Amino acid sequence: MFYFLYLKFHAQFHIFNLFRYITFRTAYASITALALSLLLGPWLIRKLQEFQIRQYIREDGPQSHQSKAGTPTMGGVLINLCIVVPTLLWADLSNVFVWLVMGVTVAFAAIGFWDDYQKVRQRRNLGLTARRKLLLQVLVSFLFGIALIVLTSKGLYSTDLTFPFFKRIHPDFLIPFFFRSPWTYPLAFLPFLVFMIFILVASSNAVNLTDGLDGLAIGCVIVSASALTVLTYVAGNAVWASYLDVEHLPRVAELTTFDGAMVGSSLGFLWYNAYPAEIFMGDVGSLALGGGIGSVAIIIKQELLLPFIGGIFMIEALSVILQVTSYKLRRKRIFRMAPIHHHFELEGWKESKIIARFWIVALVSALFALTTLKLR
Repeated sequence: MFYFLYLKFHAQFHIFNLFRYITFRTAYASITALALSLLLGPWLIRKLQEFQIRQYIREDGPQSHQSKAGTPTMGGVLINLCIVVPTLLWADLSNVFVWLVMGVTVAFAAIGFWDDYQKVRQRRNLGLTARRKLLLQVLVSFLFGIALIVLTSKGLYSTDLTFPFFKRIHPDFLIPFFFRSPWTYPLAFLPFLVFMIFILVASSNAVNLTDGLDGLAIGCVIVSASALTVLTYVAGNAVWASYLDVEHLPRVAELTTFDGAMVGSSLGFLWYNAYPAEIFMGDVGSLALGGGIGSVAIIIKQELLLPFIGGIFMIEALSVILQVTSYKLRRKRIFRMAPIHHHFELEGWKESKIIARFWIVALVSALFALTTLKLR
């Protein structure tokens, strides 16, 4: 909205020239998101308590978590609101990628909201079935992939893949021989579509699995979103892209404001979610944040950096995969409990120590992701 004020009034009032700069709008998107989150947080906590929207703790988890039963949940509604509103205020809304990323984030939030609602209604820690939740995530990811294919046909996007450390390697996902017939043309995009679905679903569920301790997931989101802010700005800025020899994507620069809003919103939510938590984000928050991170990484061509941008998310997801695979094949567990943060709890680590150490790992991993800009 404010960008349109620049377009309309910058000739008459020079102060509106500030809205021209992405750095200015990103900073204020972050500040707006933080302020909204801090202001609306107490009101939302009271409302959730009034409507008895509370967390139900799994019985097979660490017994120390039973004391958290009854804590208000679905705080992800606040996170999403404080991402969307600042983005609408500060971003250039004529940019299709802004709408695409917001659409994915809100769609995943809707899936999480439905899941959380089922848990609250049934008064237990079981919402949507795993199969139904996965199908809905795949559907949203499929539509996202189709949108990118349409943008590719219009020259606004490309289906090539960027490899960290290797600046000359840019393989294309398209299968050339399917172009020979108009009937088989859509099949040329099949590998690209499958990869997009995998990235989005994996990113969303990885954040969801990490959301098990007070402030753990949202702290890691702050780190990941901050790294994405830098990567998005570099990709969209001609000078920095040329200096660092990365692919220049001028149309994605506007996503920096979305990244900034995500950082600000997450910081504000951490104020209330820090140990001991006054509110939990629920699936409405974790699925949306994972979807937002994944969709931005895809658009700025940093999909393969996601395991480092979200290092803890990858570790948590891998711990679950390894645990399930080991038990099915060998009838033995690798960890005392998965995701891995529960393993350390059962090993006797204090919750606050686990959170702090995981944040450190997340920060180191994200910093490593940023170093790949120069180590090419």
